[in-house]
Amino acid sequence: MTEIPDSKVGQLLTLLDRSGVPDQLESLLQGRPGPAGIRPRTVLAGLLLAAYYTGRATVAAAWRILHFSLQRRARGWLGIPHQSPGTAHECIASSRRLYRALDRITTVLDPARHDRRRRLPKEIASEYAKVWNSPAGRQAAALLQRLANQLVLAPVRLAQARGHLRGWQGDVGVDATPIPVLAHPDSGRSHTASVEITAGWHYSAGSSDGIFGYSATLVVAAHTKRPEQGKKALPYPQLCLGLALDTPTVRTGQNAIAALTQLGDLGLPTGTCAADRAYTGCSPGNFQVPARQLGYRLALDYKANERGVQGSWEGALLVDGCLACPHMPTALAQVTRGAKDGTVRNPPQEMKAALEERAPFYFKTKESPDARGTIRLQCPARGPSPTVNCLRHDRLRPDRTGPPTTVINLHDARARARHPAALPTVQLPASEWHEEADREHLPPACVQSSISVPADAAGDWRTAKYRQDSQYLSDTWKRTYQPIRSHNEGINGRLKSEELDIGNPKHRPAPGQVAQTLLTAIMITVGNLDILDTWLEVRTGSNLVDLDYESIPAPVSTQTEAPETAIRPPPQGG
Repeated sequence: MTEIPDSKVGQLLTLLDRSGVPDQLESLLQGRPGPAGIRPRTVLAGLLLAAYYTGRATVAAAWRILHFSLQRRARGWLGIPHQSPGTAHECIASSRRLYRALDRITTVLDPARHDRRRRLPKEIASEYAKVWNSPAGRQAAALLQRLANQLVLAPVRLAQARGHLRGWQGDVGVDATPIPVLAHPDSGRSHTASVEITAGWHYSAGSSDGIFGYSATLVVAAHTKRPEQGKKALPYPQLCLGLALDTPTVRTGQNAIAALTQLGDLGLPTGTCAADRAYTGCSPGNFQVPARQLGYRLALDYKANERGVQGSWEGALLVDGCLACPHMPTALAQVTRGAKDGTVRNPPQEMKAALEERAPFYFKTKESPDARGTIRLQCPARGPSPTVNCLRHDRLRPDRTGPPTTVINLHDARARARHPAALPTVQLPASEWHEEADREHLPPACVQSSISVPADAAGDWRTAKYRQDSQYLSDTWKRTYQPIRSHNEGINGRLKSEELDIGNPKHRPAPGQVAQTLLTAIMITVGNLDILDTWLEVRTGSNLVDLDYESIPAPVSTQTEAPETAIRPPPQGG
């Protein structure tokens, strides 16, 4: 095999060490029974080199590289014998040591370890799977996801340290992509469970054919289109910023928040988070509320039966995710209700006109979200630039001075647009046209100078669930939502290319959720390096060098404890 230069081995080792994962695994394995065997650092380095040079995170590829492709100096760094195995027995022995070393890592991280080489009866496999959903099991899974993200974020920290993310404004896209496995699903004929006891069926949007395996929640660095003639954002590498691998359709929102939280620990900016309808459908306490509390603005999409009037807050109507005047005409408020996806994506002229007509009735942002995610909004008839005429507002004004002037400067376009004669008029109930309504019986949205909407909407689940920060289907929403979603598709295509395909189960054949998480994380780490290296070459004509890798900040030393359930006895009958 071709020899790998020491310089590249050193760079990848530096990246691996600065992730902090090898030391934490050493801490987890300390004191466990049995011989120490090959160190976790060597195992991960072999897998990282295998993914980098072959596109496969397999133990077989790692073994060949470690024993036949490294030079003498690099072998010393990793504790590999200077002499390559010469006989079949030596080859088998050295490869088995590497397999056992990976097995020790997956065993210490697995909250419900079991024999992953054979199918179990469904009732026994169900007992093991339940452990993953227990409190101790979720704690173990959180540790696994944290270690995986430390690997994925190592190239991100490199880019941050070298200033390559200066042009990124904090916008992110969140999406789940299928991660197929080699194992077959449960068998109804033999009443045995799959070897992958926590896997399930992933259904992509619009597809009726499921993919058996896991779902990988990916967070990608993205940007929105600027309104100034589509001005582009400053250049930056569109890296994968987070990974969470789990059973499909389970903990969809929590996995996204876990990845966003770990990203936030790097001190990077927070902008708009765009997500598809799978995330809109989450319980607001699992996704929307914590996302706002992390500082993200939301750009969401809705199902046909979720569009139109969705609820209310302090008297204001929640219309397609934004608060509006309580007397917005019903025909305008419900124009998207029940409309098919194709109609919404390419609205007819009638719908376009209605969307434009209802825009002035939306509340205006008075103050952006504070540190707790609370936003302040103002009635569209208030402020120095009202967008509607409202008799109710005029009567409530303490300084009302009578009807507006009828003199209009026709040469001033802004003056013409701001004049009350050019603004739509709120149609109040007939009783209010003749007599002023009692202030005490009016909604706060009309009486107060502004209304505050907390991140959790004080328990109003409809407002907490559906509210977003741009008017749905408006030009602003399209400039925000569509580019970010395109970036999600782009990272999926990049990570599932011919050279490096995280969607090919043969490229990461080791069974079990723990192994699949670590191997997928290693492949994404290599994908991030490739994205960063390609971007740098295009921008500057140079590639990543030793200094770039050495600029990664040293990991923060934290005490890592093994999951309590990692040494649990098997269930009865196991």
